[in-house]
Amino acid sequence: MSDTDTDAVPSAVLRAFGAGSTAVRLEGGQGRSVRVGDRVLKPVLDEDESAWIATLLGDLVVDGFRIGRPVPALDGGWVVEGWAAYEHEVGEAEPDGRWDEVLATGGRFHAAVAHVPRPAMLDRRTHRWAVADRVAWGEAALDAVPDVAVVHTRLERLRAPVDAVAQLIHGDLSGNVLFADGLDPAVIDVSPYWRPTAYADAVVVVDAVMWWGADPSLLEVGRELPDWPQLLLRAVLFRLASLNGKAREDGPECLDQLAAFSPVVAAVEAAVRRTT
Repeated sequence: MSDTDTDAVPSAVLRAFGAGSTAVRLEGGQGRSVRVGDRVLKPVLDEDESAWIATLLGDLVVDGFRIGRPVPALDGGWVVEGWAAYEHEVGEAEPDGRWDEVLATGGRFHAAVAHVPRPAMLDRRTHRWAVADRVAWGEAALDAVPDVAVVHTRLERLRAPVDAVAQLIHGDLSGNVLFADGLDPAVIDVSPYWRPTAYADAVVVVDAVMWWGADPSLLEVGRELPDWPQLLLRAVLFRLASLNGKAREDGPECLDQLAAFSPVVAAVEAAVRRTT
């Protein structure tokens, strides 16, 4: 695929946002976001969710981090034909070796949104990441494909209650913190969930070890928290259920990613058993 793809965004969407005509594919995420001039256009999973995020970020007071503000369409709406627009923030997602900075940036973001009440739209979402989140926390059953079912059953048996207080979090910070010389880190692609902030950290370190080759010792970053092993467990369950959803939607080819789960699953199982 070339970097420039004039068919990446419908021309009606470009006109609606007052954008140019040359769309450049951006790396990361699902590979569908594009840059058009000084804006990033991305397809949305849920229109209610996207409009809510736009309202949140439009008024958010930031300190120690940047955030791409939403850009409304010319008619004032936030979503056009399944697409939303944001200001482009310079920087690269290069968390390898900078996980402490990713976690610290996440902490600043969570402090900035700590006052936000729980949005009702969370209960209406049906995309696979929302379903995976509920599965991870025991709020929904997983319709698991056989290869996933084996691992999921092992982990689910170890799940126990947690006492940490929930608030609005960005549940997918890995790869969504951009670094640029001389600038605060930028937080992009906000994925809203209502969970403890340390759970967001747990997702980051699980991702780091599974997908970015980070040292497994990173899994101990929250060891002083009494709920940490259980939060790690839920982070693995979340990613496992997300992979299951992808297999259901796109086919079983993605299940070769299960191999990356093995060392993290073993480490998390050991951590949970040490607390029981």
